[in-house]
Amino acid sequence: MPRKKIIPDHAVFATIRALLTQSGDRAASFGSVSRATGLAAPTLVQRYGSQEGMVRAALMDAWDALDRAANEAEGTSDLSVKGAHMLLKALGAEAGDTADLSLLAADFRDPALRDRATAWRARVEQALALRLGGGAKGREAAALLFAAWQGQMLWHPTGDKGFKLKDAIKRLT
Repeated sequence: MPRKKIIPDHAVFATIRALLTQSGDRAASFGSVSRATGLAAPTLVQRYGSQEGMVRAALMDAWDALDRAANEAEGTSDLSVKGAHMLLKALGAEAGDTADLSLLAADFRDPALRDRATAWRARVEQALALRLGGGAKGREAAALLFAAWQGQMLWHPTGDKGFKLKDAIKRLT
């Protein structure tokens, strides 16, 4: 079978994230990514330098996708309590294939990825606080709501429905 000569990074990154999700850290070797994408392993080495660099690039790409989703969600959700629910709902829907939040949270050992996660959390909490009335109370409610939402996102793949996000918002506001 002839190898593909050109595959865009975003397609390679999606494959890497799928391998990581299916089988963990060791699944994303140059050999396994080469077999999954059809790119030669030396091409992957040339593009990304190391296995760690390749995985970091794939996860950074996922954070970029989450940033784009946050931009869109902020632009389409009202500055109201209902808008806070709309914002989180939109972010949860966008996290599906592009950026599995549990996968991204699992790699906080890397300082660059941890910094990205911290900045994204702060951004989402700030957007929530604006929708929850601002001030100290709005910031506190936003932090609690973000934590509850993240917990829900983490456990959702197991089939555990947990609580309804809109009920949590009502209790916090």
